Amino acid sequence: MPLPTDEQLLKLANDLLLALDHKFGVHPGFRPAHARGVLLKGIFTPTAAAPKLSKAPHFGRASTPVTVRFSSGTGLPMISDADPKANPRGMATRFHLEERVHTDIIGQSANGFPVRTGSEFLEFLRVAGIPAELEKFVAGHPAAKRFLEMPKPNPASFATEAFFGVSAMEFENVQGVKRFGRFRLDPEAGVKHLSVEELAGKGESYLFDELQGRTMAVPVGFRILVQLADVGDLVDDATVQWPETRELMEVGRLVLTEFYDEDAKMQQHIIFDPIPRVEGIEPSADPLLELRAAIYLLSGRRRRSA
Repeated sequence: MPLPTDEQLLKLANDLLLALDHKFGVHPGFRPAHARGVLLKGIFTPTAAAPKLSKAPHFGRASTPVTVRFSSGTGLPMISDADPKANPRGMATRFHLEERVHTDIIGQSANGFPVRTGSEFLEFLRVAGIPAELEKFVAGHPAAKRFLEMPKPNPASFATEAFFGVSAMEFENVQGVKRFGRFRLDPEAGVKHLSVEELAGKGESYLFDELQGRTMAVPVGFRILVQLADVGDLVDDATVQWPETRELMEVGRLVLTEFYDEDAKMQQHIIFDPIPRVEGIEPSADPLLELRAAIYLLSGRRRRSA
């Protein structure tokens, strides 16, 4: 994907990268956020309902190969799995449509985002480690307060965590019917979190070790859902959650079966994209999408050259 030509957007993307570097340090070859992760291979199988929502190619095929990256929060490559700061966790899914043609879903375990715009996010990062400044910021940004106070328990496994696409997408089917929706990825093993007492007995790599053992025993499954917006729902603001009464359409199933042999090399190379760039799924007007795409590309190029 090319870099955007908007100079103001590029400057903001670079400023955010510098802010992440300042917060977590520079770790060549690793992502500035969600630095610690692992890649798995799998297959996506769409439901019969999927083509009714979107004419995206992987919604109409029998199956599509996928690459999934599970990750822990922060830009620290060696953060302990038991550290609460490692939440929210991440799950990025790439659908391999053809050679060098793909589309991605970027999910996180917190349903929502603390701010609506990139400039607000830059301010949020800059004050995050300064209690007095953070308190002032939160006082003027209710969404950030909600996000910070949102429970973020440690998962028992990456395979027992739910993940949310915080930005809305516009789906279009072959009849030209358009609906806005947000992706969700629900674990087939059920959502299971650890109590404080259970977490105290876990090691620094308990999530990654557990995932290795689990995958050797049984495939890891996720249902891919789309929460559909209703009339009047805001579709360009990642801080706003839609009511849980909104329709959930199941569009497919992910089955993850094995790890990559050259995991570190693959992680250094792959650049996920929050913008779908595929027929039948268009980005909403959420201002975070173009900015996130620029940051991912800039940091990815830096990572590849490390």
